[in-house]
Amino acid sequence: MASHFEDARYYMGRAVDHAKAGIKEELEPLEERVRELTGTENEPEPSRLEKLQGDLKELEGRAEGEAREAVESARGRLAAYREQREE
Repeated sequence: MASHFEDARYYMGRAVDHAKAGIKEELEPLEERVRELTGTENEPEPSRLEKLQGDLKELEGRAEGEAREAVESARGRLAAYREQREE
C-alpha cells in the first residue's frame, strides 16, 4: 500500500513539473510582448568570460593607480636626494 502512495507522489511531482514547463512555454510570448511594450529587457547573466574581463579591468585600474603612486613617491625621493646633494 505504501508503494502505491510513493508512486502516486512521484507521478504527481512529474505532473507538476510538466504543468509548470507548459505554463512557462505558453506565457513566454506574452512576457516578451509585455517587455517590449514597457521597454524593460531581461538582462542576461554575465558569462564567465565577461566576469573575468571585468575582474581584469578592475585589477588593471588598481595596478595603474599603485604604479602612479610608486612613480610619484620615487620622484619625490629623487628630488629630495638631489636637493640634499646640492647643499
